[in-house]
Amino acid sequence: MQTPTVPHPDGTSRAPRTRSLLRLATAGSVDDGKSTLVGRLLHDTRQVFADQLEAVERVSREKGLADTDLALLTDGLRAEREQGITIDVAYRYFATARRRFILADTPGHVQYTRNMVTGASTAQVAVVLVDARHGVVEQTRRHLAVAALLRVPHVVLAVNKMDLVDYEEATFAAITDTVAEYTRALGAPAVTAVPVSALRGDNVVLPSARMDWHTGPTLLEHLETVTVAADRPHAPARLPVQYVLRPQRAEFRDYRGYAGQVTSGTFRPGEEVVVLPSGKRTTIVGIDRLGERDVPDARAEESVTIRLTDDLDIARGDLLAAVARAPRVTREVTATVCHLADRPLRVGDRVLLRHGTAAVRARVDSVDSVLDLETLHGEPGATSLRANEIGRITLRAASPLPLDDYADHRRTGSFLLVDETDGTTLTAGMVGPGD
Repeated sequence: MQTPTVPHPDGTSRAPRTRSLLRLATAGSVDDGKSTLVGRLLHDTRQVFADQLEAVERVSREKGLADTDLALLTDGLRAEREQGITIDVAYRYFATARRRFILADTPGHVQYTRNMVTGASTAQVAVVLVDARHGVVEQTRRHLAVAALLRVPHVVLAVNKMDLVDYEEATFAAITDTVAEYTRALGAPAVTAVPVSALRGDNVVLPSARMDWHTGPTLLEHLETVTVAADRPHAPARLPVQYVLRPQRAEFRDYRGYAGQVTSGTFRPGEEVVVLPSGKRTTIVGIDRLGERDVPDARAEESVTIRLTDDLDIARGDLLAAVARAPRVTREVTATVCHLADRPLRVGDRVLLRHGTAAVRARVDSVDSVLDLETLHGEPGATSLRANEIGRITLRAASPLPLDDYADHRRTGSFLLVDETDGTTLTAGMVGPGD
């Protein structure tokens, strides 16, 4: 059997090899062209079936459009098609010869900022679009601030609709200067800027002859080559216990295992671990994976079952951690949060705090400050947070929680606040240092 080949946008075919996975999210204000950009990426990397493209071309002709509306490839909800905006997070999967991608196309409307938080929470790259005609607007600043707070490792500024400003370099430079100044104030990493026209295809997948002044990579080239790390090699090990396995079959009468997904680091048999929040120590006697017994280790993002030397009282919501650099255990939680719900979050509110696989009751003790998106200063004196506001709050949990700083561990340093009565997600939180 011949080795299959993978087409690449440059027209070549290359034998497949082990390709890294990149998680990215698009963001930007309404009508900045996110859905068209995603559609262009899918179209120009040959990820669209012929019948899909024919249907989009037919609808575009019926609308009297001169160009194919590639946004129709991604705006799947009926309400989205009717309004011409993205409402929900649309996940797309595609691949090139160099890399595999999971793309979250997030909404631009301020009403759906909560969905942008969802899409960016696991992203390694955030692509923030700006309409070249309008420049940086409030929602652009909000999305840059959210990307910085979520510690998205890489941010790409895609200055879109360059065809509507005659591909002027000066327009692009003015926008990139504004964004660079803003991200410096946020303390965020440097932004990579690319001038594009999603409608015409300029600098999305293939270089644009109409912007020969741009000497950097195309958007796809940058996404294919940006360096990302799935896990820091020396990160301390963490596994939130999801399920306790006690098989009823006779041959497994004495089997007791603790199943979950490793969020960081590596576990190995023979190593000492601590069970949190109880603080009891024990030793790993074995690690199992689906269909495999006694594997040599368990690494980040692997789902495994860990067996321990001692018969301890461990349940869902507990955390197995390396003894060295274990997370702190506390009931006082101070965090930066983005409020997602329509109803405000008020001082004194009682909520359910979901952290990893744990869920504990908590009370909002104080709203310490609300972020001003223009000045980037925290304004004190507030007693509540409204929808899409970013602020600093202090919580008091009913039970102790093992917490990492979000800057060190995105998974075990984040949490959600949920309405106790109806399960509505209220707030996304990032634990700060020293809590």
